Amino acid sequence: MKDARIEKLANQLLTYSVNIQKGENILIELLGEESLPLAKELIRKAEELGAKPFFNIVNDELLRTMLENATEEQIQKYARQDSQRMKEMDAYIGIRATSNPSELNGIPKQTLQWYHTYYTKQVHFEERVKNTKWCIIRYPNASMAQMSKMNQDEFEDYYFKVCNLDYEKMAKAMDNLKDLMNQTDKVHIIGNETDLTFSIKGIPAEKYTGTFNLPDGEVATAPIKTSVNGFITYNTETSYHGILFQDIRFELKDGKIIRATANRTKELNEILDTDEGARYIGEFALGLNPYIEKPIGDTLFDEKIKGSFHFTPGDSLEESDNGNRSSIHWDMVTIQTPEYGGGEIYFDDVLIRKDGRFVLPELQGLNPENLV
Repeated sequence: MKDARIEKLANQLLTYSVNIQKGENILIELLGEESLPLAKELIRKAEELGAKPFFNIVNDELLRTMLENATEEQIQKYARQDSQRMKEMDAYIGIRATSNPSELNGIPKQTLQWYHTYYTKQVHFEERVKNTKWCIIRYPNASMAQMSKMNQDEFEDYYFKVCNLDYEKMAKAMDNLKDLMNQTDKVHIIGNETDLTFSIKGIPAEKYTGTFNLPDGEVATAPIKTSVNGFITYNTETSYHGILFQDIRFELKDGKIIRATANRTKELNEILDTDEGARYIGEFALGLNPYIEKPIGDTLFDEKIKGSFHFTPGDSLEESDNGNRSSIHWDMVTIQTPEYGGGEIYFDDVLIRKDGRFVLPELQGLNPENLV
């Protein structure tokens, strides 16, 4: 028996998220085999719509085995092969369903840097992001349910609720915030162990409403690269290549992270030293999904938490480009709802959000009760 929720999600991904058209090539890529039910429905539906679906399966255990002793030349060749396939695609849907998010933990630092520089950057940042219609989505497997501290049934109900949200309604409600950000110069953020100032003047703001990620719900821009000053403490956990980081704190001067501490300070600084751009901020965004209320340890969900913002070291987004280039793009999240200590955001000295709720009348349509 088919799950109507999967059918609805597949239809939303194809007809809304990537807007697939007759005759187009689409790559369905699975990271982990547990997402087969959604992948099969996507292939069936794509064919019904007259598109030409292709698929690829990536197994993290096999990837780890290959990377353990991989040479630089081998990773370059691996990247060239997948980059060539991506060049032939008009659209891409990536489904993440790994059974162990920490599977790549322990791979040599140099090897991971090669993998980021040659594979992640070339195949995804340079080819997929710039030249296809794409969307990335997770799949509700047991690993994610465990991360979220829910049983499997509870997590599946939660997952389909946030992914099958009415994103067209959300998109319309975001217009006023996008317009305001495009008119703003100075941003000031205050919170627990956080006091940041920076300028977003001239950096385009963009709405993210289910066309690149599901779940979705953010309006993003970027600071002028050298304008950030102050300090920030992130109050959610984040992981990078299987290493779990807590209590990350940055001090920034003229845009650069000059001091970084966490529970794993050494490893944090090693990541920030990957390249010059990794110590500058590539994205500033406000999280808006009304159904996502707390972190589950997965960035694709956590960066959309209502009442949150993320302040991202590394590469800037093509749509909101501040000129910062890096093989890193690490979305780190701070929640400002009362349960997480509250906080305030000012645009040009005007309070726009307090304790996670918008206070300006023209922005109150983005408060959670108005989006469900």
